[in-house]
Amino acid sequence: MKTRMLKYLFLAVLFCGYTVQIHAQKRKSVKRTNTKTKTNIQSSVPTADTTLSAVNTPPPPPVAPAKDSIPLPVVKKSLRPDEAVESSPLKERIVLPYEHLRADDAVYRHRLWREIDTREKMNQVFSYSANEDNGNQRFISILLGALQDSTSGIVAFSGADDRFTTPMTTSEIAKAVVGEEVDVPDYDSLGNLIGTKKKRNDVNLDSFYKFHVKEEVIFDKESSRLFWRILGIAPVKNVETSTGVKLGEAELFWVYYPDIKPLLAKHDVYNGKNFGGRMTWEDLFENRIFTARIIKSTMDNPRDIPIKNTPGLSDNSMLQLYEGENIKEKIFNYEQDLWSY
Repeated sequence: MKTRMLKYLFLAVLFCGYTVQIHAQKRKSVKRTNTKTKTNIQSSVPTADTTLSAVNTPPPPPVAPAKDSIPLPVVKKSLRPDEAVESSPLKERIVLPYEHLRADDAVYRHRLWREIDTREKMNQVFSYSANEDNGNQRFISILLGALQDSTSGIVAFSGADDRFTTPMTTSEIAKAVVGEEVDVPDYDSLGNLIGTKKKRNDVNLDSFYKFHVKEEVIFDKESSRLFWRILGIAPVKNVETSTGVKLGEAELFWVYYPDIKPLLAKHDVYNGKNFGGRMTWEDLFENRIFTARIIKSTMDNPRDIPIKNTPGLSDNSMLQLYEGENIKEKIFNYEQDLWSY
């Protein structure tokens, strides 16, 4: 009996030791997992050193956007009133919208292209070279200044065609006006040559003395009037290669006239004979106070070619001028023949 009790007691002691050992192993495994998670959390939390290094490291500098501009002469504004009268309200003038013309009432329509030569006496106001607070007063300077101003909303279209199909960027306008960038020597403050840099030539505003005007002549049967509506204006320049080879005249770009019309209403035209007779550029074009010769028209021109390319007229500039005057006379006679006296 005693031996049997000893056996049971020995088995109970073994069972208790076994259970204690199992609990000890479980506690060790839990401690190991906790230490691993703690180390992971500590590694994920940034230390003071890493935080300071992140703060002290400067961010990469922003990339400056490319700034294209037309190299126009800078005109400084007057710091005092440069006139004896108050004319600021006159510079805020607005234009009236065109009278609506119905297509069914347009019984007569033709499209014309004219050339304005500012060297003629009646067109000398286009070359008035004075400087005012709103810039240089040459007409080409007003055009280029409007294209340089990104807030004006005026767009230049490629001179490859006159239908306003391809807008031009400021860089493309500058390239068309003054040509490609050239390499010029670059010197330091001591006068030592350190290399070359790209630079464009300055704009010679006096080299633009011709402009092409695209317009339509319309006879409206409802009002019994003949209307002239300008569609676009293009400056013309003599194109010359870097080697000095002259390629002839070319239209640099086209500006849609209704877009620039509000700006032209804020610029006065020079009048050396009557300073009291104020007139804006919008008045000049709408009242047709300029002289120009016709270089192309849709009248009897199924091939859509300029007058200078017409067979029999290409070699004689005088006959080209007479042909333009002949087109003017046809339009005048059409209007006059509609009336009976």
